[in-house]
Amino acid sequence: MSKFKEWLSERVEEELEDYDKLSVEDRVISVGVIMVFPLILFYLIAHQVLSTGFFTATFGILEMILLYGSLIFWIVTCTVLLLEFKDLSRNIDSFGGLGFCAVSFFWFFLVFPFDFAHFADALPEVFRFLLQWISNEFAWVLLVLGFILILFLAVFSGLQRVMVRKELVSRKK
Repeated sequence: MSKFKEWLSERVEEELEDYDKLSVEDRVISVGVIMVFPLILFYLIAHQVLSTGFFTATFGILEMILLYGSLIFWIVTCTVLLLEFKDLSRNIDSFGGLGFCAVSFFWFFLVFPFDFAHFADALPEVFRFLLQWISNEFAWVLLVLGFILILFLAVFSGLQRVMVRKELVSRKK
């Protein structure tokens, strides 16, 4: 446990070194999310509007809120970050957003309201080969791995934010 505490303390120190600066890595990731996630969002909406069969009968209002809400959350968080509100973005991310996404992934794991045999159906015929190889089993494994990763990030981010806040308060005294 002391190795984890030491590792976490190092991450807190790194965060405090550039507390008010937005790293190049943060900028690149944020721009990437802002460019790619709306495309994913529109692709999923196309499945729903076109009734391709990708969403099963168990895909209801709750699942819509969880799926689209997670994507919109990431877009909003990255936009806030790029607008130089790093602290606000980190707080939203750490104390809500990641938890929301973890709950979403867990719910999708339980319900799995998708049929990946139809995942490519919203694409023009010539491009369908790009996504036809994704099976339900493969998507399920990615969902489980994503849940584990996001849950870890939610816990880590929350702990880091609390430790950063404590250190900032102690430095002001």
